[in-house]
Amino acid sequence: MYLDEIADQIAAELDPRRLPDEGNVDRLLRAYAVLANTKGHEATLEDVHDVWAAWMAEVDPDHPALKPFAELNESTRQEDEPFLRAVLAVAGR
Repeated sequence: MYLDEIADQIAAELDPRRLPDEGNVDRLLRAYAVLANTKGHEATLEDVHDVWAAWMAEVDPDHPALKPFAELNESTRQEDEPFLRAVLAVAGR
């Protein structure tokens, strides 16, 4: 499926140590693929966080970072940066 191909490209852009240990990571990567496909170079850190939050709500509904991006501290916000870079890199292809 085309979204899985995009998800694989996003995964290839990431340090594997950055990928979560829990949950179905393929679902998360597929959601990032949708983001790359729909927003492309207009994707933001907030978008990446929203995708992660939708995924994490199923994995760990009590996760402390399940809040709007604007309410996160700066270090937590920056955890989304490698994923945004990967989405943008793939969107540019």
